[in-house]
Amino acid sequence: MASTPSAFNQDPALFIEKHIKSFVRDNPENRLTHIDGSPIWDEPLVGFARGDDPLFQEYKTVIGDFHLTPREVMEKTLGERPGSPKPGDSLSVICWVLPSTDKTRRSNRKQNKGPSREWTHTYKHGEVFNSMVRAEVVRLLQELGYPAVAPFAADFFQRLYLANGPASNWSERHACYAAGLGTFSLTDAFITPRGMAMRCGSVVTTLGLPPTTRQYAHHYANCPFYVDGSCGACIQRCPAQAITEKGHDKLKCEAYLNKISAELQPVYQVTTGVGCGLCQTGVPCESRIPKIKAAATPVPPAA
Repeated sequence: MASTPSAFNQDPALFIEKHIKSFVRDNPENRLTHIDGSPIWDEPLVGFARGDDPLFQEYKTVIGDFHLTPREVMEKTLGERPGSPKPGDSLSVICWVLPSTDKTRRSNRKQNKGPSREWTHTYKHGEVFNSMVRAEVVRLLQELGYPAVAPFAADFFQRLYLANGPASNWSERHACYAAGLGTFSLTDAFITPRGMAMRCGSVVTTLGLPPTTRQYAHHYANCPFYVDGSCGACIQRCPAQAITEKGHDKLKCEAYLNKISAELQPVYQVTTGVGCGLCQTGVPCESRIPKIKAAATPVPPAA
């Protein structure tokens, strides 16, 4: 194992944050090479959550009992091997948000039926790069001597299809919520300080890190529709009519995505499904947390 950098010893959280940001900034794979070579993602946001944060246990009720806690993630990864966490051991979840560039957002803002070419290639190649970020964070931690795993890339990761739509046994948005990076919206998307036109990532590790303070009162605090009843712009932006004042209809959304994927794959020269993203652009929360009118923040129903 390589010697531990002094910067890591001084402030492990800051060292990891800077490493993630430099990896995203400097890696040539973070480019829309199929279009014009411009960046796919802007500088990321990085946050940390304690592995024993009570929120992860609550997710077994909010999402489903199939959703894994960070400790369960590490147990599935390590089993009885050396480094396997013992009761009382520190665990952390390292999370990041990759914001879409202004250029990509502007291109999608003009659309009203399906995504732009830039948005489509960001959806496809941007997630490939996000997987590279996950792998790099795991590599870095292991080199420093700390077991780590990206649950989204693990062999035990599962997508489930429930009566109300798809779910998974590890939600990176919920991990990012625990790590202080944002809250949820009427669309089920995630509103961060850089808006909700973005992608999340996460890694679980045995390295203990100070958690990022959550600067919000509840899980819908960044969505003005839930806080003061204003906005609802995403309702009008949805071509599938899958968003109403009652929330997001995952099944109707998925059916529309399947339809436009079949139509746009040959046009945009991609071989995977496309992500619409219209409700994430051309709305007040596209690139920031929108202004909230009311001083009071009533607690909404569970996500």
